[in-house]
Amino acid sequence: MDDLAYNQFLTLEKTHWWFIGRRRIFFHLLRKQLPKANNLKILDLGCGFGGMLDGLSDFGQPMGMEIDMESAQFCKKRGYREICLGSGYTLPIKKNSLDLITLFDAIEHIEDDEKVIEQCAGVLKPNGHIMITVPAYQFLYADNDRLAMHLRRYTLSRLKKLVTNAGFDVIKGSYFNVILFPLILPAVLMLKLKQKIRGPLKPDQTGTTNLSYQYPKPIKVLLERILSWERHLLSFISAPLGHSILLIAKKKS
Repeated sequence: MDDLAYNQFLTLEKTHWWFIGRRRIFFHLLRKQLPKANNLKILDLGCGFGGMLDGLSDFGQPMGMEIDMESAQFCKKRGYREICLGSGYTLPIKKNSLDLITLFDAIEHIEDDEKVIEQCAGVLKPNGHIMITVPAYQFLYADNDRLAMHLRRYTLSRLKKLVTNAGFDVIKGSYFNVILFPLILPAVLMLKLKQKIRGPLKPDQTGTTNLSYQYPKPIKVLLERILSWERHLLSFISAPLGHSILLIAKKKS
C-alpha cells in the first residue's frame, strides 16, 4: 500500500465513519455465526496496522500476519505481540490448528488469491471458519484502488466460487455499504470519466485519497449511523448489491 494511504489509515481507523461502520458490521455478523466463541485460535491475515485485532480478541486469541515489515513492527509497537511476518502463500502454521481466519480487505492485494485461500483451508480445523471482505465490482476500479494497490475488485459469485473450490461451505455472503451505494456509484463513475480524460493520477499529484475529505461532524455522524445500521439489515438478508462484499464460510469436516 502507498505510504499516503497507510498514514491515513493509521490516523482515521478509529475516527472515520467508514472504519467505524464496517467494524460494527463485521463483528456483529461474526458474533451471529459464532455466538458462544470466546477462546478461538485466530489468524488475521494481512492485518495491516492491527485495526481489527482488538475486536477479534472478543472471540479468542488473535494473531496477526503481515508481509510488510513496517506494518508488522508498528503492530508490535501498539502492543500487539502476536504478530508474524510472512506471506499468505506459505502460512507458517500447523495444519488443522486454527478456528478462525479473517482477511479484511486483504486478498484484493494478492496476485494468486486461490493459493492463499487453499493455504487457509489447510491450517483451519475441520468446521473452522473464514471471514473475507473485499471491494465490489471491477467496473468501479479507479485511482483510489491504484493508490491502495488493489489488483482487482470482486463480485459475490466470484468470491463464493473461490472459497467453495478450496473446500468451504458458504454460510453468509452479502454485499454491504448498500444504502449509500446509489450515491457512491454515480460519484465513482464520474471520477472514472475524469480519469479516462486526463489519465490516472499518481499519489504525489494529488496528496489525497477518498478518505482525505473532511465532512462536517453532523454528516460524519449520519454516515456512520447509516453504515453501522446495515448490521441489523444484514443479520436477516443478503444484499444483492453494494460497494463492498463480506463472506463467512466454514471448512468442510
